[in-house]
Amino acid sequence: MSPPLLEVDRLVMRFGGLTAVQGLSFAVQHGTIHGLIGPNGAGTTTTFNVISGFYAPSSGQEIYLREHVSRHATCPPPERRLIRSFQ
Repeated sequence: MSPPLLEVDRLVMRFGGLTAVQGLSFAVQHGTIHGLIGPNGAGTTTTFNVISGFYAPSSGQEIYLREHVSRHATCPPPERRLIRSFQ
C-alpha cells in the first residue's frame, strides 16, 4: 500500500485559553474522498485552516506528500500547498 497523501497526527490548535482542536489524527489515501462534519464550534473550520496553512498548529504534525508541512507555519513552499475554497 502506498503512503497516504495527507496525514494529520495529534493536531492541537489553541487560541489563548480556548482549545479549538484537541488531538485530531487521520490519514487520506490517494483516490479517496473524505468529509469532516461537526456542529458549530466543533473545530471543523479551524482544522481546515490549520491544514491549509492559514494557522500554524499549537502542536501535532501534518505530513503532505511525505513532507512535514506544519513546520512551514503559514507559508509552505508552493508545490506543497493545500488549497481550500470558501463557501
